[in-house]
Amino acid sequence: MAIRPSMAKLLALPPTLRRAVFSAATSSVTNPEIYDLVCVGGGPAGLSLVSALRSNPSTKNLKIALIDGQDITTTREPNDPNAFSNRCSSLTPSSVRFLKENGAWDHVNVSRIQPYHGMDVWDGVSGSKIQFDPADRIGGSILDTIAQAIPGSRLSESRKKYELGRDTHVATMCENANLTSALVHRLRETALEFEILDKTRVESIQLGPEPQDETSLDLSQWPIVTLPGDRNIAARLLVGADGANSPVRQFAGISSHGWDYGQHGVVATLQLNQTFGEDELRTAYQRFLPTGPIALLPLPGNKASLVWSTSAALASKLKQLSPADLVTMVNAAFRLMAVDLNYMLTDASCNVEEELKWREPNTKATETGLPSYFPRITGVQEGTVASFPLRMRHASTYTGHRVALIGDAAHTVHPLAGQGLNLGLADAESLAKIIGRGVEHGMDIGSCWCLDDYNAERWAANNAMLGVVDKLQKLYSASSGPVVWGRSLGLDIVNRLGPLKGALMGAASAS
Repeated sequence: MAIRPSMAKLLALPPTLRRAVFSAATSSVTNPEIYDLVCVGGGPAGLSLVSALRSNPSTKNLKIALIDGQDITTTREPNDPNAFSNRCSSLTPSSVRFLKENGAWDHVNVSRIQPYHGMDVWDGVSGSKIQFDPADRIGGSILDTIAQAIPGSRLSESRKKYELGRDTHVATMCENANLTSALVHRLRETALEFEILDKTRVESIQLGPEPQDETSLDLSQWPIVTLPGDRNIAARLLVGADGANSPVRQFAGISSHGWDYGQHGVVATLQLNQTFGEDELRTAYQRFLPTGPIALLPLPGNKASLVWSTSAALASKLKQLSPADLVTMVNAAFRLMAVDLNYMLTDASCNVEEELKWREPNTKATETGLPSYFPRITGVQEGTVASFPLRMRHASTYTGHRVALIGDAAHTVHPLAGQGLNLGLADAESLAKIIGRGVEHGMDIGSCWCLDDYNAERWAANNAMLGVVDKLQKLYSASSGPVVWGRSLGLDIVNRLGPLKGALMGAASAS
């Protein structure tokens, strides 16, 4: 796009003078404030993008505004250190590395995060399983080499896993509120040329007006964000981190394709019958049932996070159960055969506690795939049972002229692989890197010349991940026939091949 002489003169000014040309007191659609980057959406993806930009010497002086309709700046310390939010995410090592690099991880409340070092996944129909542990990540043969090199060595399996697992996390569970608070604290350290506009609703987004004369700035291709109080902000680059129903995406005319699964994810914070110490290795569990996967993810102490994907009708029923009956149903979902569980879920007249007491002793763990060390759920934290609809969506492109999409505004994925937030953080890291490169090379950060690399880097990678997760969801929805035989055989084969399991864990951890 050709730059008008008046715009060229403005861009040639020092940053402090350039940014003083317009002020909030005089802003209007025809005379807006000028910002280098405006990010709509103050969730982890948007906050981590801005944090990464503020941490980069090349981009730290960009004039940035972050807009969100919610209150994201008020610090809310939990009243009970043993109570955990039902909105938790499983952060991969790659995501944690990114957060450490931009300084946000230093502000995370580490007493409320929980790394886990292994994961057990099994088929709810056949009982076939796959177990990921630190030995798979590093290579099981290393253990044998160590044991053989030390005469008389008798390392126990638990000790092996501990030695390898301390610094080999599959992922780290973290409450979303904990992560958001850490990112906001990080941004407060770097307040120069940055403005958080939380509790602020975007009223409209439109292109700027045509210049009235030769002395006027040509903002006709710039997004103008209108806020309450007739405040108008022109964005050299407008970033949409504003969720699945993204107004920024709609403004840019970017289509989003996908489908609903007809399922809901039921979440809750649960209590277990055993308490784990800080240094103990933890394991995550997931069982694929015909109605959808159920996962138990470790939190500190004796707490765990539940994510149960099931039909909308069953999700509604689960939410209406008493706490005691919900605990019983979760235990049944992990311990009983699929046909028994289905009876307990669908027969309104049955006493679920009595049914579990009768059916569990008559169910063999070898048939269900239940690990021998699987904990028993004993309670549910009050007020944490909730649900949300499950869907898959993918934007046709992540970029337009002066527009970029990250996080749920660009893609929505089924939670069975726990990759939703990780993909958004990877988007933020990639876009921050591309913007930094553009600034270093004197490029207009809102131009396609700068943004195309971001689209090329992230769209294909995310599309592959969305495709894999969608195929897994469909594969494990089958409850009989050759599909069950084929997927069970595949699990058994992969479980016997340590190097292949290690490659799969490495790929998942880097997502």
